[in-house]
Amino acid sequence: MNIDILVVFVYFVFMVAIGVIFKRFAGRSTSDYFRGGGKMLWWMVGSTAFMTQFSAWTFTGAAGKAFTDGFPIMVVFMANAFGFLLSWLFFSYRFRQMRTITPIEGVRRRFGATNEQVFTWATMPTSIVYTGIWLNGLALFVSAVFKVDIGTTIVITGAAVLFISLIGGAWGVVASDFVQMVVIMSVTVVCAVAAIVKVGGPSNLIEQFPVDSIMGPNMNYPLLFISWFIFMFVKQLQNINNMNDSYRFLTAKDSENARKAALLAFVLMLIGPAIWFMPPWATAILYPDAAMAHSAELGKKAADAVYLVFVERVMPAGMVGLLMSAVFAATMSSMDSGLNRNAGVFVRNFYSIFVDKKASDQKLLKVSQVVTLVFGVLIIMVALFINSLRGLSLFDAMMYVSTLLQMPILVPLFFGVFIRKTPDWAAWATLVVGMVVSYVVSFVITPEVIANWLGLENGFTGREAADMRVMAGIIGHLFITGGFFCLTTKFYKEPAKERAEEIKAFWNDVETPVIEEAGQDEMDRQQRHMLGKLILIFGAAVSAMVLIPNPFWGRMAFVFCGLVIVTVGGLLLKSARPTEEIAQSRQVNS
Repeated sequence: MNIDILVVFVYFVFMVAIGVIFKRFAGRSTSDYFRGGGKMLWWMVGSTAFMTQFSAWTFTGAAGKAFTDGFPIMVVFMANAFGFLLSWLFFSYRFRQMRTITPIEGVRRRFGATNEQVFTWATMPTSIVYTGIWLNGLALFVSAVFKVDIGTTIVITGAAVLFISLIGGAWGVVASDFVQMVVIMSVTVVCAVAAIVKVGGPSNLIEQFPVDSIMGPNMNYPLLFISWFIFMFVKQLQNINNMNDSYRFLTAKDSENARKAALLAFVLMLIGPAIWFMPPWATAILYPDAAMAHSAELGKKAADAVYLVFVERVMPAGMVGLLMSAVFAATMSSMDSGLNRNAGVFVRNFYSIFVDKKASDQKLLKVSQVVTLVFGVLIIMVALFINSLRGLSLFDAMMYVSTLLQMPILVPLFFGVFIRKTPDWAAWATLVVGMVVSYVVSFVITPEVIANWLGLENGFTGREAADMRVMAGIIGHLFITGGFFCLTTKFYKEPAKERAEEIKAFWNDVETPVIEEAGQDEMDRQQRHMLGKLILIFGAAVSAMVLIPNPFWGRMAFVFCGLVIVTVGGLLLKSARPTEEIAQSRQVNS
């Protein structure tokens, strides 16, 4: 365990170093702090878009779902991939072309100043709850590894993530996301290969899985499963491609880099889940008692630690620490992006408008850091509250929040991207309708009521009821909430002169490509050069883990991880070299 603690400690030092090094990019303006000045390369933007779409929840709540239910969990992540594919085709570059610093500024340009405030205060609480679930998932994993009380772990890990988020702004966030993406993919590939070998191959994995691997247990109605499958794609499409989550692409240096970023996120999300869930699937066959391994610390949530059980029992010494680093990576990427976005929205869309209209950019930067700190504390408090709900599955908690709390917000911000002729009040009115729909689905048209309508004497199983609640929410928001937004087009009237000019300018920007600024080459080179050096150093540190006493195959696992990381670092340095040489030759000639 001392080795694992050392690995996690080195990883934290490395992440802090990234924040400190990239801090100089974030200190010039709020645009630099919140979106990197809109000057980031596609592979950095794409890695952030990918990393923000999952967290420690993937390796806890989702892994627990994979352990108990089999392959249905893949639906959620395949739906994410589909969302990024459509983002590449239509949404990503249009979001970048809004030419805003925060996503809510895009809402203001599209729907007016009233909706700017409505969605500022609607999105921040939901984001805090979301991030609290992520932090709870991370703390659950850490607690199981180090045998520490979950509440204490939430406070400590939350404070650590908050500290890292404060340092470098968007530059530190995106740079660390890229490094974390490289780490998490290399570690999970090794674990996936070990799982396949241990279980005897993919065919054995399917044949020997203890329950129906396609639908999973406690699912008596194939039509319900198929419907859940279809509507989950609809939900994730909106989750990824809406104006509130456009922040993923606002950092790109131009329209083409935004499109490439979405394509990279699509490819990574397509292959990632099959790698991530191989260990929990194998664990269900190899160690059916895995859900009880950490029952003393986690109680009813013990199944959420099955990924850890696999690594403890199968992988070489030191791999738990490297996996912990990967899990920290997944959560930190989501948390720091959420903190950075929320702080940007509060400062630019509320504070600078109502509190201090004459505040300088430097003052706004300082306020942003204070606001980030406050949001970090609130997230820790939410995570502690979620932890107190001992009977609530992390998977179900995530589904309920995303369907019942988030979808009312996202529906108008999704449809508003391509349905143009709606009155400004359509956005906030649709949000109100969506809240009513969520209430009705939660407390009126419950799974028990639906079972009575369908004449099902035995009702739904617990899993079916949970899936039905989520699906009812998606259907309600798609047809009622979305339908209401579409109907508002019947009440559209040409706006007054000033507002008409604002909307015309917005749509003109959305359709006009953002072109790379002159002089961007040098900043691109600096991004590659600094990240390349940092990744090489970390790759060397991972490669040094081959010295840990392990069987030959265990040592080779660390060699593979180190080689992948070093290769990425070397390629980045190589790509930075030509521009540097050209600059030197020009200097000599001059």
